[in-house]
Amino acid sequence: MLVVATLGFAVNFWAWALLSPLGPRFKDDLGLTSFEQSLLVAVPVVVGSVGRIPVGAMTDRFGGRVMFPLVSAATIVPVLYLGLWGHDSLGALLVGGFFLGIGGTAFAIGVPFVSAWFPPERRGFAIGVFGAGMGGTAISALTTVRLVDAHGTANPFLITAAALAVFAVVSAVVLRDAPGRVPPKESLGRRLAATMRLPVTAQAAALYAVLFGGYVAFSVYLPTYLKNAYGLSQTDAANRMAGFVLVAVAMRPVGGWLSDRLGATRVLAASLAVVVVGAVVQSATPSLAPVGTIAFLAMGAALGAGSGATFALVAVLAPAEMTGSVTGVVGAAGGLGGFVPPLVMGGIYSAFDSYAVGLLLLAVVSAAALAFVLTVVRRAVAAQQAGPGSRRTDPAVRR
Repeated sequence: MLVVATLGFAVNFWAWALLSPLGPRFKDDLGLTSFEQSLLVAVPVVVGSVGRIPVGAMTDRFGGRVMFPLVSAATIVPVLYLGLWGHDSLGALLVGGFFLGIGGTAFAIGVPFVSAWFPPERRGFAIGVFGAGMGGTAISALTTVRLVDAHGTANPFLITAAALAVFAVVSAVVLRDAPGRVPPKESLGRRLAATMRLPVTAQAAALYAVLFGGYVAFSVYLPTYLKNAYGLSQTDAANRMAGFVLVAVAMRPVGGWLSDRLGATRVLAASLAVVVVGAVVQSATPSLAPVGTIAFLAMGAALGAGSGATFALVAVLAPAEMTGSVTGVVGAAGGLGGFVPPLVMGGIYSAFDSYAVGLLLLAVVSAAALAFVLTVVRRAVAAQQAGPGSRRTDPAVRR
C-alpha cells in the first residue's frame, strides 16, 4: 500500500509541476512580464493547496481507495487541455493551470491512507517515504523541456496523462484501506470546524508553510532564478532545479526517520537553522561553484527533512480519526506557503534587479519559525505526553 500510494503521489506531482520548467519558454514566446510568469507557475500551487482541505476531509470519509483513482483521473483533463489546446495565451494557461492544481491535492489523500497502515512509532518514517513522492516534480524538471524540444509542446503532457490513466486503473484495483477504518459520521463542515480548533493544526500548518512552502517555491521558481541571477540556459537551470528537488526528496523520509528516534522538535529546529544560514549566504549571490551550490543543496536537504518532521509531529499530536482533515489543512498551508514567494521574488527582481531582499526575507521567516519550534511547539508536545491517553512519546520530550 505504501509503495502504490507513493507512486501515485509522484505521478500526480509530476502532472502538478508541468508548467514550472516551461515558465521561461512561455515568458519568451508570449512576452510575459516577470510577475506574469510567476503567476503562471504559482496558480497550480495555490489551487492544489486549498483543494487539500476538502480532499483531506473526503479521504477521512471515503478512504484512499476511492480518492486516489478519482483525483488521478480528474487530473488527466487539464493535462490534456494544456498539452493540446491551452498553451497559446496567458489566459488559456491560467485556466489550465487552475485545474492542474487538482493533482496537488493527492498529498492529502496519501498521508491519512498510509498513516492508518502503520503503528504510531513507525508513522514518521512511513509518511516520510510517502512524502518522497514529491520527487514527481524532479521528473517534470528533468524531462519536460527535453520532450518539448524533441517532440513538441504536447508530448510531455500526453505522456503524463497516460501515466495518470495507468495509475488510476492500478490504484482502483490494488489499493485497500487499512483494516478497521471507521468512516466519521459527522458532516464535512463539522469535521473541518473541529480540525481548525485543534492546536496541532495551526502549529503544523505554520511550520509546513515555511518548510514545504520553501521547497515548493524553489521547485517552481529556481529555473527562473538561476536564469536571471546567473545567466544559465533553460535546460541547465532545469537540471540544477532537479538536483535541488532530488536532495529534498531523499531527505524527507530521513526527516521522518530521525523524528521517530530523536523527536520531531529537534529535527525541525535543526532544519530551520540550516535554512536561515543558507538563505543569508545565498542573498549575496555567491558563485555557483561551490558556494551557491552548497547553499542551495543544504537548504534543499533541510526543507525536505523538516517537511518530513512536520508530519511526524502531526502523528504525535493529531487524533487518528482526524488525520486526513488535519493533513488537508496543513498541506494547504504548505502549498500556500509556496504560492507567495515566487510572486514576491518576481516583484522584488523587477523592482531591484536583485533577489537579495527576497532571500533575506526567507531567513527572517525561518528564524521566526525556529523560535516558534523551540517555545510553543516544544511545550505543546510536552503537554501532550504529560496528559491522559497519550498515544506516543516524542523522544526529544522523553529525554
